[in-house]
Amino acid sequence: MTPSAQSALVNGAEPAQAPPRTTLHVVKPSSGANLAAAEQAAAAFLVALGVDLDTESLAATPARMARAYAEMFSPRPFDLTTFPNDAGYDELIIARSIPVQSVCEHHLLPFVGVAHVGYLPGDRILGLSKLARVVELFARRPQVQERLTQQVADWLQDQLAPRGVGVVVAAEHLCMTVRGVRAAGAITVTSALHGQLRSDAASRAEFFTLIASHEEAHR
Repeated sequence: MTPSAQSALVNGAEPAQAPPRTTLHVVKPSSGANLAAAEQAAAAFLVALGVDLDTESLAATPARMARAYAEMFSPRPFDLTTFPNDAGYDELIIARSIPVQSVCEHHLLPFVGVAHVGYLPGDRILGLSKLARVVELFARRPQVQERLTQQVADWLQDQLAPRGVGVVVAAEHLCMTVRGVRAAGAITVTSALHGQLRSDAASRAEFFTLIASHEEAHR
């Protein structure tokens, strides 16, 4: 029993109950992958491109390809757990360098990088690992980086009701680096801001400064 609860009992009062946490179960969007049909389509696709599948090393490639894309398009379900902001913490909370793996919806080639996600808490705070889960929720589907960045920011604003949200994604797109212009090493950066991080210049500058100082330290 905590000291405060013991004191309450001594004084004849009921001990204070811990404030409840709020949990939202987030179910992955899925229409049910048909792996057998995907394997057949992958085989037809590869044969149409002149790939000979009649070898030991390539015979199972269509099945592996189907499973790989099914995995890339399937975010894991999770519980979005929030807690009361009992301490009244009112400064930025930032999770930096969250891995991002997604697939460009125009060429179905991967883009990979990192996301920096931050918020100014209101009445509730979020379990830190859930920031990475939210990024995965929107990354594991055919995407464009601009939409992914905005979706993460919008969802956190709607579900957490913070005073502000900031999301920055920096990623390398294989559709740019291995085909077409073949701009090896090119990085695309996108951002989305809500609330105080958008309207207040000082808060916005602090958010971007904290991200920039982290990236500078890791060069």
